[in-house]
Amino acid sequence: MNRPPAKVGDRVEEIDTPALVLELDAFERNLRTLADSVKGRPLRVRPHAKTHKCAEIAKRQLAHGAIGVCCQKVAEAEALVEGGINDVLVSNEVVGTPKIARLAALSKRAHIGVCVDHPDNLAALEASGAKLDVYIELEVGMRRCGIAPGPAALQLARAIHRSKNLRFAGLQAYHGRAQHMRTMEERHAAIEAAAQHVFEMKRLLEKAGIPCPIVTGAGSGTYMLEVEAGAWDEIQPGSYIFMDVDYAKNEWAAPLPRFEHALFVLATVMSRPAADRAIVDAGLKASSVDSGLPLVWRREGLTYRGASDEHGAIEIAAGAQAPALGDKLYLVPGHCDPTVNLYDWYVCVRHDRVESVWSVTARGALN
Repeated sequence: MNRPPAKVGDRVEEIDTPALVLELDAFERNLRTLADSVKGRPLRVRPHAKTHKCAEIAKRQLAHGAIGVCCQKVAEAEALVEGGINDVLVSNEVVGTPKIARLAALSKRAHIGVCVDHPDNLAALEASGAKLDVYIELEVGMRRCGIAPGPAALQLARAIHRSKNLRFAGLQAYHGRAQHMRTMEERHAAIEAAAQHVFEMKRLLEKAGIPCPIVTGAGSGTYMLEVEAGAWDEIQPGSYIFMDVDYAKNEWAAPLPRFEHALFVLATVMSRPAADRAIVDAGLKASSVDSGLPLVWRREGLTYRGASDEHGAIEIAAGAQAPALGDKLYLVPGHCDPTVNLYDWYVCVRHDRVESVWSVTARGALN
């Protein structure tokens, strides 16, 4: 692991770059905003740790009322359990003998859940002897993993219900495509349609006499729509703690609260080759651009125009205050999740001073 780019007490100007910076005041407000938005409702919060990959952040989410966290990979779950998190749902399918063996071993150390959408996968999980919570993943519009409500899904539920070592924990119904539908109207329609799939499956389970303890799902861009639809018992927002350029493009209106940008890539101006251009040391290896280029934060007239491996090109508008060689710029990542996976450390800043440095516990945990 690389050495941290800063130490506690450093000024922002002293942070080595590129660095992943967490603005603690905004981060803590985001934690409180989510907690306040669901206060008093019969609802469980299980934030998605694939966003932050950090045991320290997960602990703060638990302190704000979360019952556990989600992740997408067994390696992420291992890192989080090692970091002290004792309730983890792998909200994904885990396939293959090595991964299932690791999941079984992890289930002896913590409360572990997993998703299934195929009887062969379920049989392999059962044969491992692991004590696991198992959720059937429904296809509700994501068009990725999942099984449609109907007889095949009901057969899966029956098989889990009969198992000696697996516990039927309920359904996962996550509509990831809805998170970045730009208008509230589009997202409302998508979640209403997803809710109908959930209600259909719950009716089938009830008719078969199989209790459905939990329906889990939802993300930062829709979670209050799932809450109001009444089909979900648990929500899995992830990006709400950070926000990014892509989420900022969404329309935000009631019942969804507005969250703040809290995560930044700190970059240094390393070259001033022309009056209308600056080059920073944060390029493709410093910020994911799958959802668009970074945004230069609170520097009017400065626009991040392009990236190569190690360099980012900043366009300077006529009349704008031009950055000097060596100046630090805050960049809002286009997509927070894959950007986090590029770093070993969060540099946690408050009032322009480094307050903490946290490990990205599950950085590179891809299997």
